Amino acid sequence: MIDRRHFYRQLISLLLVSLVSIAWRVHAADKLVGLHSAQVMSQSMPWIAQEAGLFKKYDLDFQLIFISSSGVATAATLGGDAEIALTGGIGNVRAYVQGATDIAFIGGVKNILTHSLLGKAEIKRPEDLKGKRVGVGRIGSNTHYFVVQALRRFGMDANKDIQPIQTGGGPETLAALVSGGLDAAAMTAPADVRAVAQGYRFVINGPDLRIPYAATSFVTLRSLLNKRGPVFGRFMRVMAEASRILHTDKPFVYKVLGKYLRVSDTKILDASYQSEIPALEQRLEIRESALQATLDEIAQSDPRAKSVKPQELIDRRYLIELEKSGVFGK
Repeated sequence: MIDRRHFYRQLISLLLVSLVSIAWRVHAADKLVGLHSAQVMSQSMPWIAQEAGLFKKYDLDFQLIFISSSGVATAATLGGDAEIALTGGIGNVRAYVQGATDIAFIGGVKNILTHSLLGKAEIKRPEDLKGKRVGVGRIGSNTHYFVVQALRRFGMDANKDIQPIQTGGGPETLAALVSGGLDAAAMTAPADVRAVAQGYRFVINGPDLRIPYAATSFVTLRSLLNKRGPVFGRFMRVMAEASRILHTDKPFVYKVLGKYLRVSDTKILDASYQSEIPALEQRLEIRESALQATLDEIAQSDPRAKSVKPQELIDRRYLIELEKSGVFGK
């Protein structure tokens, strides 16, 4: 005969285990995989959010992967290796023009290029770059796009007048320049400040040119927004709070940048911050003019870009929500 008391105890135990399991699933943090394509200040907000505990605050289990180059980052997003990317615009815009219309820009960090061209002491003018080895991260990356645009403003053609050399990324570019493998290089803060400290000089000061370009944007897929809209909403809330820290708490930002960029010199951090922060969007706005500039560049080799409007690439749902929430005004 079955012991009823034993039976009920087992039943209650099973119910408790089930309830605990359900509660765990309900309260477990949502996983989200992101990537960034450059180890620079304009892509530092996920680092800031991590160090400030913002992902935990909004129940997000966020994993950040580094993939150098906008084009490679775009391929990773389209291939399902990441759900959101913080990267330069050209790879994503080019893919959209070629038919990958699932791509959506949901926010922006920097809508102008702030790279500069630095070279050896004997290179004093842009014209002196002719025939020289000029370092860029990758062909098609932000740095390469900057070199093309900057030289064009001085009547030069990057495809004919210089020797573009792919280095792989910012740290590698600085190392190649210092080792003598390059005559000049395109870079952003803090690499440009480090180069100056080692005797190299600004040949073209990029921030002065204010070249419009979706230099750092949040990009994902519309199909993912439809499936996981609230999760992306919490992620963008995290980025909004990280942006506020980036613009208002220099000591904390310096601590984070020092850790992730391995920079301990406060003078370098301060010079980098002061040169970069004026170009960063406080409200995560993505400018149509920045995307239009990218479309115009692509149109020179792919006429399909002429029929694409910049607003087609943008999904503003989270920017509208953030404005209504008042997070930017706090």
